Amino acid sequence: MTHPGQSIESLWPPLPFLEWQATCETLHMWTQVVGKIRLVRTPWINHSWHTPFYLTSRGLTTSPIPYEGRSVEIEFDFIDHHLRIETSDGKVSAIPLCSRPVADFYQAVLAGLAEIGIDVRIRTTPCEVSDAIPFEKDVAHATYVPEHANRFFRALAQADRVLKEFRARFIGKCSPVHFFWGSFDLACTRFSGRRAPAHPGGVPNLPDWVVREAYSHEVSSCGFWPGNAQMPKAAFYSYAYPEPPGFSGAKVEPSGALYNSTLGEFILPYDDVRRSESPDAMLLAFLQTTYEAAADLGAWDRPALERAEIPRAARAPRI
Repeated sequence: MTHPGQSIESLWPPLPFLEWQATCETLHMWTQVVGKIRLVRTPWINHSWHTPFYLTSRGLTTSPIPYEGRSVEIEFDFIDHHLRIETSDGKVSAIPLCSRPVADFYQAVLAGLAEIGIDVRIRTTPCEVSDAIPFEKDVAHATYVPEHANRFFRALAQADRVLKEFRARFIGKCSPVHFFWGSFDLACTRFSGRRAPAHPGGVPNLPDWVVREAYSHEVSSCGFWPGNAQMPKAAFYSYAYPEPPGFSGAKVEPSGALYNSTLGEFILPYDDVRRSESPDAMLLAFLQTTYEAAADLGAWDRPALERAEIPRAARAPRI
């Protein structure tokens, strides 16, 4: 989808991982600092849905976090490049987003919270990363290039928009479109309604019981991931748990989508989407066909779980 005066490239920005790797890795740790604040102050919701962030028109937000009769919300602003901390009783603190070690950012966030009367203690070891450095000791990750962070945000905004359209097709149990700071990806998960076998766990610095609760039921999950040092390419993904027989060999669209046996997922390179004549159509085809492969091979009750027609506001303007 484009608007007058806007090119597809301006809406779907380039995101070469090696170019922005330093900012990506620093930002990943910064989001973990803030994410753990939400984690310790929010009642536990199934599948860890109390922990993710959500896209805003400027970046990523925790949404309101309860705190002793009031609430606090923390937002990464990737347009003006600051972290905004705001309480329900009108107190505000802001921290500039600029190149600084994770250790300094961690202390600045605690100080910003204290400034407006919020006292929080978190476990400082990052989740879901190998060779994790506690926040207060991390001086290795210290890069923030505003242009790179803004490109990432704009890519997330496009992914969020299309994933929400895809989500609207499903009437069974389904997650929101949300951003997990542990795995550093935007995700949306559909459920068959049936229990799943116990997950083997083994995620670095994440208790196995958390992983098993997250995958307690059969899922078809999809999302957007900016890549990492081991897989340095931004991509859309889709997987099933448990993976039904034949899933890895299923025919899916578009032709550039391939099953990655290391990850156990179908992968569609972000660059394929952003360079296509119709990014939305290509991405929706990928999301739909990979879901159909999971649902059909897994014998999901699709008629009971899917919407026959999506209501649109334009069809009922007086509602």
